[in-house]
Amino acid sequence: MGIWSCLGTDIETVKKSLIEGKSGIGLMAERLQYGYRSGLTGIVEEPVITKQMLDRHTRAGMSEEARYAYMASRQAFAQAAIDDEYLRANEVGCIFGNDSSAKPVIETSKIMDEKHDSALLGYGLIFQSMNSTVNMNLSTIFHLRGVNFTISAACASGSHSIGLGYMLIKQGLQDVVLCGGAQETNYYSMASFDALGVFSVRMDDPARASRPFDRDRDGLIPSGGAAALVLEDYDHAVARGANILAEVVGYGFSSNGGGISQPSPDGSVIAMQRALDDAGIGTADVDYINAHATSTPQGDMCEAIAINQLFGDTRPMVSSTKSMTGHECWMAGASEIVYSIIMMHNDFVAPNINFENPDEHSAALNLVTATTQARLNTVLSNSFGFGGTNSALVIKML
Repeated sequence: MGIWSCLGTDIETVKKSLIEGKSGIGLMAERLQYGYRSGLTGIVEEPVITKQMLDRHTRAGMSEEARYAYMASRQAFAQAAIDDEYLRANEVGCIFGNDSSAKPVIETSKIMDEKHDSALLGYGLIFQSMNSTVNMNLSTIFHLRGVNFTISAACASGSHSIGLGYMLIKQGLQDVVLCGGAQETNYYSMASFDALGVFSVRMDDPARASRPFDRDRDGLIPSGGAAALVLEDYDHAVARGANILAEVVGYGFSSNGGGISQPSPDGSVIAMQRALDDAGIGTADVDYINAHATSTPQGDMCEAIAINQLFGDTRPMVSSTKSMTGHECWMAGASEIVYSIIMMHNDFVAPNINFENPDEHSAALNLVTATTQARLNTVLSNSFGFGGTNSALVIKML
């Protein structure tokens, strides 16, 4: 697996941030100057991709989120001991979650509005501006010849990408699939979200602004980067001596069928129950839930209701790593699997920071508010998105 996020740009740095409960959120003044209500955002380091890594022609076609995904995928392939020779000799697929590429679209429009000459657009903007920008770049760069498509499912995109990769492998259609999610962080991409009034305006203390499940939460904080995971058939992995980190054992999904921005406890329950059923486990078998909870009043409430309804007295540990990262949107479902595997391998649960006062629904959760030592064998990870799309994944230690 690989990660490029506001918590760090490698597994070890991210692990340290998770253990310390360190926030990656800051204030970006240019957002306020641009006209945002909120200047809060996850602070993600810009990748430096040199000509020794990729030629200029290739770099010209890479969007911001494709650059993040490239860096995360390099890490993932390295940890999986998959090199260029292997990639050229074997069929490897690529399924990534991505649901926007705003900056190149806006840059294209600006040039056309000002110059009225498409010849000035250059070579790369078309490959940057398509929603499939991540997949087309990764598949070209890494010589991937298997399944190749983008999951565009709002804030569940990264989770669905893993679920679909898992299903293809389970059906014997692929042996290895690079899965993940990527999210641009430029201010163009989030203006329409800001217009909905869903962002926190607690700008006096950015690190304490994201408050999942807290009674006084006032909105989410946008963030981004990329997460990449190499999914592989078990027998295939064993045969080549791969270092197996964890096993995907369950995938559940549903659609709420209601308002376009309306969360639903019922839809959440269906996705979680379907994932548990697919994994062949019961609620008592789940040690930890990495909650979707983004720090919005309604979304957190619905998820808390759903968890309480489904898990009842079993009360697994729950936390939302979005308290530290903000909402990583299209990548969140993938990055939160990375965060969960880090916890599983290091015997701890990362805290739901900034939780001070429960509301009537979060009070019933077994919410972890300080880093807690725990042996995690089975983890459930939730991801929900606009349009009522829901995804839940179950992962286990082998």
